[in-house]
Amino acid sequence: MNARTGGQILVDQLLVHGVRHAFCVPGESYLAVLDALHDASIDVTVCRQEGGAAMMAEAHGKLTGRPGICFVTRGPGVTNASPGIHIAKQDSTPLIVFVGQIERGMREREAFQELDYRAVFGSMAKWVTEIDDAARIPEIVARAFRIATAGRPGPVVIALPEDMLVETAAVADALPYEPVETHPALAQMAELQKLLWAAKAPLAILGGTRWSEKAVERFVRFAERFDLPVAVSFRRQMLFPADHPNYIGDIGFGANPALVARVKAADTVLLVGGRLSEVPSQSYSLLGIPEPGCTLVHVHPDSGELGRVYRPALAINASPSAFSAALEGLQPPKAIGWGGNREEARAAYLAWSDPAPVRTPGTLQMGEVMAYLEEKLPADAIMCNGAGNYAIWLHRFHRFRRFGTQLAPTSGSMGYGVPAAVGAKRLHPERTVVAFAGDGCFLMNGQEFATAVQYDLPIVVIVVDNGIYGTIRMHQEREYPGRVSGTMLKNPDFAAYARAFGGHGERVERTEEFAPAFERALASGKPAIIHCLIDPEVITPATTLSAIREKALKAKG
Repeated sequence: MNARTGGQILVDQLLVHGVRHAFCVPGESYLAVLDALHDASIDVTVCRQEGGAAMMAEAHGKLTGRPGICFVTRGPGVTNASPGIHIAKQDSTPLIVFVGQIERGMREREAFQELDYRAVFGSMAKWVTEIDDAARIPEIVARAFRIATAGRPGPVVIALPEDMLVETAAVADALPYEPVETHPALAQMAELQKLLWAAKAPLAILGGTRWSEKAVERFVRFAERFDLPVAVSFRRQMLFPADHPNYIGDIGFGANPALVARVKAADTVLLVGGRLSEVPSQSYSLLGIPEPGCTLVHVHPDSGELGRVYRPALAINASPSAFSAALEGLQPPKAIGWGGNREEARAAYLAWSDPAPVRTPGTLQMGEVMAYLEEKLPADAIMCNGAGNYAIWLHRFHRFRRFGTQLAPTSGSMGYGVPAAVGAKRLHPERTVVAFAGDGCFLMNGQEFATAVQYDLPIVVIVVDNGIYGTIRMHQEREYPGRVSGTMLKNPDFAAYARAFGGHGERVERTEEFAPAFERALASGKPAIIHCLIDPEVITPATTLSAIREKALKAKG
């Protein structure tokens, strides 16, 4: 057995576990790894900031179900990456972040950029560790892959002391990891069938991760056989095709009031994969805690999530993939008595998601922009966004039709859309990738547009610019009407920004300008930014800042 450096052993383990992409910002603390990557069949994307690198890797994990891989340097490098780690935590995404570390003999002296990573990331990651012995790299990396993907997926942080990476060791590679599936028991599926047969107004809510294209297809067949209304959780629209007659909408920020009322009125709720946390639960108002007030069937791959907030009538510890396979054996009742509920719910969704009636102040109508994109974009286009009120246009009016087409942080992290789009295009260069970003959101990781240019990744970024931190201004007007503080922005010319990096830039101020600008952006073959200027009054599709302010002033007397 030949001796290898720690850096070479580590890269060899990545290859063993099927890694083909890695995202990084280089650092002197892990030069041995960078050297080993030189000759490896792994596509390395060099990013401009560690937060962008971690978000790209997290997006990779969302799309593949396999751990995204990120390399960053010590101290400020990994703290810059922390937003991506937090996204992976709250979004249940498999992610492994490798961090260069100071030499082992320098610890406990507050050496240059020294941090205790277990202390810093202990509450944010599923596992944080440091490798002291190069011979243990295969063992620890294999364990990291298992932990990142098992149960409720999430992030793992591994520190790599600089001197350990240049030491040599003669050690065998680990075997490739295999994700652990948890399957429902036959008795549980029989009980589920009884509960559904007894239901009068049931519905399903899909969320979480560990889904696949086949799992979605199986659940669609189940919903068809049972004529079951299906909603999806916050920013999980790709889990059920929006053009299917059983789809009734999503429960997130600004949810359809008719859908919220329908969930509250349901006598049986089948919650699959998700946690029904603060946002989808409408601030924990949809179901009672701990008694949900209905027959709750909760299916989740992590047993620790079952009964954690809501006490289910039936708790099934299973991954969505395994559970959807087991649904094939369920038989619907001979006479389904809730079909009218599904039809009514579907009609309410179609009316809510139709942008045609939406008219807002200003010369650029985002409703018409969304209607155009619905006609123009292919079904497999990947749609990305960060956080902000601008995202409501995408979530409400875009009809996601396929699995693997949505990259959006349920953690509500700003700055996610651009790096997610870069990560998606790196993985799927043949697909159309569109990122939505607010003016405030874009500049939090807009430097990764340079990464798109460097790797010739023709993403299209739609910057919705209203000159304010819109979501915060909305809350500000609601709570402190007329007292504007800390929410105004003076923005650059984002189209010129794109051209400065070597991309394509367009400025759009009127509705009729958007379609030709989008066509030119696609035809350019370059990363592109379409700078859309909207009236700051247009705070949501349903209301304006003035209306919010006037309502708040009236309430305050």
